[in-house]
Amino acid sequence: MSDARQISQISQAAHALRAGGVIAYPTETVFGLGCDPLNQQAVERILELKQRPVEKGLIIIGATLEQLRPYIDISDICDPAQLQKLTQPTERPTTWICPMHRDVPQWLHGKHNSIAIRITTSPLAQALCSEFGSALVSTSANPAGLTPARTTQNIEHYFGNQLDYILDGECNPDAQPSRIIDLVSGRVIRD
Repeated sequence: MSDARQISQISQAAHALRAGGVIAYPTETVFGLGCDPLNQQAVERILELKQRPVEKGLIIIGATLEQLRPYIDISDICDPAQLQKLTQPTERPTTWICPMHRDVPQWLHGKHNSIAIRITTSPLAQALCSEFGSALVSTSANPAGLTPARTTQNIEHYFGNQLDYILDGECNPDAQPSRIIDLVSGRVIRD
């Protein structure tokens, strides 16, 4: 894909997000479904598409820690080394369970009193977050119980024309889902 075409697609995807849309986009591992985390209707659409209960909560990704700060309670992260972990490169994508800011809507954290965040290393997802100017909901693009989508063809098979935009791109076919680690306790929730 040419750079101009990719820039145009990222701009169109960000426009769909600003309009309250739900999009699919490639991440480090699989395609994700995404929307503006603060748009309750868009989040509810994602949950409906995935057949996922709100109680499970969702992951929020950003291009930078600054994009994720509104969702986490920095004051509850006492150890500077813990905060530094959020920005350090890891050998594989890592989602961190963090103390959440008191203003995080329930539709994002579900039954939990924490929030799952990740600074994305996917160049396309980074560019999308940068163009959108904010963090995004990021949940695997598949209905519950089915294999996460790794191609646009998988996305179209699962969701047909129910999405507002599909950002074309490639995922690593051998990548595993991100690890999930509790930032404060260090407990590995998914390896």
